[in-house]
Amino acid sequence: MIVASWLFRTHDRFFQKGMRHYARRCSPSNAMTEHENKTAKPLVHLGITRPEELSVLFADLRGRFDADCASAHDESSWKQFRDAWLGRKSGVLTQITDHWLKPATLELKRAVGASLNELRAHVESRIEACRAAIESGAEEAALARERIDLSLPGVIRPIGSHHLIRQVFQEIEDIFFSIGFSVVEGPEIETPYYNFEALNIPEFHPVRDDMDTFYLELPKGAATPLLLRTHTSPMQIRTMEKQKPPVRVIVPGKVYRRDNPDATHSFAFHQIEGLAVDTDITFCDFTGTIEYFVKQFFGPSVKTRFRPSYFPFTEPSVEFDVPGSSSSARAWSIPPSTDS
Repeated sequence: MIVASWLFRTHDRFFQKGMRHYARRCSPSNAMTEHENKTAKPLVHLGITRPEELSVLFADLRGRFDADCASAHDESSWKQFRDAWLGRKSGVLTQITDHWLKPATLELKRAVGASLNELRAHVESRIEACRAAIESGAEEAALARERIDLSLPGVIRPIGSHHLIRQVFQEIEDIFFSIGFSVVEGPEIETPYYNFEALNIPEFHPVRDDMDTFYLELPKGAATPLLLRTHTSPMQIRTMEKQKPPVRVIVPGKVYRRDNPDATHSFAFHQIEGLAVDTDITFCDFTGTIEYFVKQFFGPSVKTRFRPSYFPFTEPSVEFDVPGSSSSARAWSIPPSTDS
């Protein structure tokens, strides 16, 4: 029984080995391997003895090459394909040179060399064309991925914000605009006429001791001197020259004076003044306008104080106060014609 079992197992192993050997010989991959190994054998072993027999052999190689070229679709497969045919050590063309050309007889060597040169030219041109096609396809794919859709809405970039002084100006302008005032602006470089004389401040008026500063250096023979405006009041004259009453304007802007810098003074600062010209305007209109502005600007619960005060260039003159060290209102001066 033991002998019979061993014979059976031995016979079974021999049978399995035979079947695997038969399968290897009949498989398509093995047949292809044997077909590709032709370049590793001399022509004598392949039964090639006459030049006319080479045409079939090289035509078969060309067909194999074209099939391999068609399967190279990306850079990785193209590199493997290129090395398989043009590799210096084990490439197909190298094997043809080593195994077909060098050991061939004198009669075959010339034909093998001519056919090899034709095949080499075909291989190199097709490989280069394949590389160019793959790179072009990669570039087109990259462009498609990175393409900018011009129909999409653009990206809104933040452009910063207004300066705090500009924000305060806009808020004040909106308040006065809501009650019928217009906003006018004028030049910062003025003539003495608009800055002083037209405002009832003649050359020897005492107030010009503090305000008559910052004259510009002009060429000799200039028609009139120029200076940086000391207040926004010149726009009162310019507005009334161009516009008939009724007039209701505010004038925001930068002004310049001969002030020593400290916590509340500077040689350049910003100012907003208002002008109202109409019939039947009294101090009550002024008080109501300023109180409305203060409550809109500082809040409805703020307390205010209206009191007379002295200014050397206007009469009568008043001040409007808002309590609190951080919210005190600046003096408001009233031209002589305002109470008429």
